[in-house]
Amino acid sequence: MTNRPEGDARPERAAADRAARAAAGRNHRREAARQRAQRHRTRQKRRQRGTRLGIQIGIGVVLLAAATIVTLVLVDSARPAGPGPSNMSQGGITIGQGLKAQTTGATPSASSSDGSGTVHITTYIDYLCPTCGQFEKANGEYIQGLVDSGAATVDIHPVAILANRSQGTKYSLRAANAAACVADRSPDQFFAFNTALFAEQPEEGTAGLSDADLVSVVRSVDGVRDQRAIADCIRDQTYARWVTERTNDVSDGKIPGTDLTSFPGTPLVLVNGQQYQLTDPITNDDFRTFVLSAAGSTDATATPTPTPTPTPSASASSD
Repeated sequence: MTNRPEGDARPERAAADRAARAAAGRNHRREAARQRAQRHRTRQKRRQRGTRLGIQIGIGVVLLAAATIVTLVLVDSARPAGPGPSNMSQGGITIGQGLKAQTTGATPSASSSDGSGTVHITTYIDYLCPTCGQFEKANGEYIQGLVDSGAATVDIHPVAILANRSQGTKYSLRAANAAACVADRSPDQFFAFNTALFAEQPEEGTAGLSDADLVSVVRSVDGVRDQRAIADCIRDQTYARWVTERTNDVSDGKIPGTDLTSFPGTPLVLVNGQQYQLTDPITNDDFRTFVLSAAGSTDATATPTPTPTPTPSASASSD
């Protein structure tokens, strides 16, 4: 047995050293853990900042895109539709005696007779509208007789109310554009083209006539001038935007030649500004009586006089 001198402090120092080393180890581990936690928090903050920045950039892109779209829509809606076709300054073309278009001067007012005895008929039609086709079938020849003789004028306003009723082909719009092309280039054949379009009228809900078919209808009408330019106008839909603007105006109640403030639908037929109420079925006898009444005559058997007034004898026979 080894005897240690009294008062030897080595064991205590050794124990203290071990305790110090242990404390230092713990401190080191805590510091390492603290640094790891700090690094983790730093990485987390960076990720969060990156995520926020990404979200902010994404939101900014979306807002910028939305603002761009809104701006384009506003600019597009504010942009003028461009010049409309010649001879349709109020959205319709006026056909007078001999079925010739009135290409100069103001369009006659449809609100009343002008005192000459000539009756003013105004129609707003959609070339896909079945009721428009029925009205044309019952009264087209009668109106033609009145106008050809000089007893009446007719203002024909093509609109595209049913543009979404033709399996996506927008037939109403394309047909009205074709009518505008004819009014611009060959106005004296407009009445005949209008008649031909109704003769080829497709059923509502079908694709309708193609642009090539519309060009064929133009070529089927005798005397049409500038057929190549009209064909290009049809294919390019030169007046489609103008037709859309006119249709929107009419739908909003901006109806030239009338005191109407809301659009009742197609066909809208006015005689000296008076709205004809469609019957079911539509008949020539009923419309003929209305025309005579609006013209100031109630005698359905009246005969022609030197002053052009609409009479039954001015039309072809009814259906």
